[in-house]
Amino acid sequence: MNTILITGAGTGLGKELALAYAKKGNTIILTGRKLLPLKEVQLLIEEMGGHAEVYTIDITNISELEHSVHKILKHHNVNFLINNAGIGSFGPFTELSLEEIETMINTNVKGTIYMTKIVLPHLLKHRNGKVFNIISTAGQKGKVNESVYVASKFAIRGFTESLQKELEGKLNIKAVYMGGMDTPFWEKSDHIKDKSRLRSPKEIAEKIIKEDENGTDDIFV
Repeated sequence: MNTILITGAGTGLGKELALAYAKKGNTIILTGRKLLPLKEVQLLIEEMGGHAEVYTIDITNISELEHSVHKILKHHNVNFLINNAGIGSFGPFTELSLEEIETMINTNVKGTIYMTKIVLPHLLKHRNGKVFNIISTAGQKGKVNESVYVASKFAIRGFTESLQKELEGKLNIKAVYMGGMDTPFWEKSDHIKDKSRLRSPKEIAEKIIKEDENGTDDIFV
């Protein structure tokens, strides 16, 4: 069984991945900025007989991140990292604020890179070490009114593909590409007009795990 560290684990896809992997007997390290959602996921896991630990972390704060992750690694033998945390602001590029741009780059790009950098030496000690970077279809093609969000996901796609080459044979690194999901990600946005057409994060999580078990290189769901 694995010990899996998941960022953005309190809601949406991160939550459903945590529940699905816990159901298979894995130990889950739930991380995110807000304690209450993480505790709620922990309770759900414990109710199904699984085990989860909770750590609040802001992945954009490198000193806090480094301190918290070293604390986690001191107490848990993590061998699987899922970089799931992400944030999006949508609309014409001319109307995006500098603060919105900074938040997306800091969370989606820097946060993912920082987390991977800090956990990587620990993962490399394991013969079965693994990293999933949740990218979405925004990392495959440009989209109207998603310029900076797409840019951030293209950055992580490049980061992932580069690490796959650099660490080939040493670490299992996969990019995960999926379309929009019906999650709290869209609550403060009218970018998606008809949310009923979106798939559930539970469905996506189950497909991600199935594709991984089938041995695919990258995951498309």
